Amino acid sequence: MIFVTGGTGLIGSHLLFELTSSGEKVKALKRKNSNLQQVLKTFSYYTRDAQKLFSQIEWVEGDILDYFGLENLLAGIEEIYHCAAIVSFNKSQRAKMVGNNVNGTANLVNAALANGVKKLCHVSSVAALGTNQNEKAIDEETNWVPGKKATGYSHSKFFSEAEVWRGIEEGLDAVIVNPSIILGPGNWGSGSSRLFKTIWDGMNFYTKGVTGYVDVKDVVKAMLQLTDSNNFEATKNQRYLLNAENLSYRELFSSIADALEKPRPKYYASPLTTNFAWRGAAILSLFSKSLSAISRETASASHSKNLFDGSKITRSIQFEYLPISESIKQTSALLKRDMLSAKKH
Repeated sequence: MIFVTGGTGLIGSHLLFELTSSGEKVKALKRKNSNLQQVLKTFSYYTRDAQKLFSQIEWVEGDILDYFGLENLLAGIEEIYHCAAIVSFNKSQRAKMVGNNVNGTANLVNAALANGVKKLCHVSSVAALGTNQNEKAIDEETNWVPGKKATGYSHSKFFSEAEVWRGIEEGLDAVIVNPSIILGPGNWGSGSSRLFKTIWDGMNFYTKGVTGYVDVKDVVKAMLQLTDSNNFEATKNQRYLLNAENLSYRELFSSIADALEKPRPKYYASPLTTNFAWRGAAILSLFSKSLSAISRETASASHSKNLFDGSKITRSIQFEYLPISESIKQTSALLKRDMLSAKKH
């Protein structure tokens, strides 16, 4: 049986769809207040049998911070896909995020070792890798260096991944994927899916930063192919950076706007402008008691130029990335469908 954490998230829901479509027996971890309807909705994007496939999942309540609960849940499990993680760039959530992501991964690794689990696939991030100077592409060998510029999310993913490497040293067979920014249909109000909804609603500004992108279906495809019994002996105990293309934010925003038939962002937001923006948003959040939509970290990242090399997986196994232009078209079409459906109701 297969065990999945983070099944209600963007990657997790797409992974569950692929696993159930293949007839796999799946146990998925959820919290008491998890929104399972979002998973069902994701399934409905790809099949008319969404409810039938969804009903094949064995949902179990638990928490990755509860070691003994995890140890019990992993009895009889042969394979784990660890997708669960808090993602935040707000300073107020930093300690909680680091604690949850790192300790949760440590618990899962220890419980997997205790139960003799045969395979673990850990979803890390390019945030766990270092940065290169002179715009040289970052790859699996680029070492992470702690520092003031490293985000809390970067710290959490680096040390979470370190727990998996520790597990490998103790006898666990695992493979790690490090996706860049993941594009795909999910909760339009959060994560990277929110970007499509923001442009749908109207976005006037762009920055000149550059970063990497990969489609969510490619991330899931990579996870399944890397852990496939025909490949795992050669791919295990390694990391694979997943990145289809590097694009400027202006290029990405414009492509999404075109696909959604919305105006392209036309005003350049300078570092000074975004500096004022995050400070203003932080002040407003004090009065609204909600998390700021923009933080110092996201403002800074919007001007950074980071290139990523995702070619290792294409050299290791038979794997081809979906072009980002096609990813944008597919995701935009689903958002438009949802928006038109919401209007009718």
